[in-house]
Amino acid sequence: MSASLATECNEAKERYDSCFLKWYSEKFLKGNASSDECAPLFHDYQSCLTRALKDKGLDKMIEEARKGNNDNDPSHPRQKCAFTTTH
Repeated sequence: MSASLATECNEAKERYDSCFLKWYSEKFLKGNASSDECAPLFHDYQSCLTRALKDKGLDKMIEEARKGNNDNDPSHPRQKCAFTTTH
C-alpha cells in the first residue's frame, strides 16, 4: 500500500486501506456488503490528513485550486469552441 501524503497519517491510512481491501474482497465483491464498515477508519484518516494539510498551510492552496477548477462544475458550463480551418 502506498504512503499517505502526510507521513504523520501513515498509520491511519494503513488501517483504513487494510480494512477496505478486506471488506471489498470478502464482502462487496461477493454481494454481502450492506454498508462500508470501514467508514470510521476513513474518517479518522481524513481528519488526520485535513489537520496535517492545514498545519502545513496547504489547505488554502487546495481550496483555491478547487475554486479555479470549473471544468467539472455544472454551474459553470463550458463555452463552445469555434474551430476554423483554412485551406
